[in-house]
Amino acid sequence: MKVIFAGTPEFAATALASLHEAGFEIPLVLTQPDRPAGRGMHLHASAVKQYALEHNIPVAQPVSLKLNGKYPDVAAEAHDLLRKTAHDVMVVAAYGLILPVSVLDIPRLGCLNIHGSLLPRWRGAAPIHRAIEAGDQETGITIMQMEEGLDTGPMLLKQSIAINSTDTTGSLHDKLAAMGGNMIVQALQQLERGSLTAAVQPEQGVTYAAKISKEEAALDFHLPACVLERKIRAFNPFPGTHAQYGNSTIKIWAAQMITGAKTSAIPGQVLTASAQDGILIACGEGVLKLTELQKPGGKRLLAAEFLQGFPLTPDTQFNRL
Repeated sequence: MKVIFAGTPEFAATALASLHEAGFEIPLVLTQPDRPAGRGMHLHASAVKQYALEHNIPVAQPVSLKLNGKYPDVAAEAHDLLRKTAHDVMVVAAYGLILPVSVLDIPRLGCLNIHGSLLPRWRGAAPIHRAIEAGDQETGITIMQMEEGLDTGPMLLKQSIAINSTDTTGSLHDKLAAMGGNMIVQALQQLERGSLTAAVQPEQGVTYAAKISKEEAALDFHLPACVLERKIRAFNPFPGTHAQYGNSTIKIWAAQMITGAKTSAIPGQVLTASAQDGILIACGEGVLKLTELQKPGGKRLLAAEFLQGFPLTPDTQFNRL
């Protein structure tokens, strides 16, 4: 079976590697154009492009696939390439570009998507972040037959995984990426045998995982400690949460809710700040212990190390942003 693959970040590169190692012929990879990154803002290839080039797989990087969009000539050229490239099916994982119906109709066996949630929960761009932020107990991978709607297509395979109380988006991403790689191999093997069956998504339980914005990363200590703790884990490693202390923006990378703790202090007030007692912050409901922080221009540090270079004073307050 010949597979065209479309994807961009590490999540997708893991799936591409799984397909390649399983022996599927991959005549073409689609990935987003190189983007500026780092302090020098030099162009960097996506994780998918890097893997493809390392394994001599042809790569195309159209900026758009919409024939009626801003770049119709680029899209038309990409359509021609897809039609000329012999293949049976397209696999899509975190590609980042919209696939119009004109593209979905090209592969003989359609387009299969690796989605990082248990559909129909968390359709959309940021399912891993939103599952942690919402306090979900489990998530998983759904292999889906793509159609025109946003993650609305029939489900082909589905597998769940527990969300641990210590999971961040980074750790959960890696688990789901490995799971997705294994599942897409299984799906294509079943497709070859003619044993892959589809199930329509239920109408109940639909939620949408909106794209993460940097504006959301500011912590509001008027919220309950449990909500803030989940948000900190959900936004690690990107974009990372932060809070304002005086004139300094402090990144908060890890925290723990203190079970059963109550306080009448003003939300955002520093209750304790020492190597022995830790950094405890009053919240709208409960108390949050900050365990990993980063000052402007500094490195990520555990609380005790952070306090050596950035002392916090009890009874002072993080500002409301």
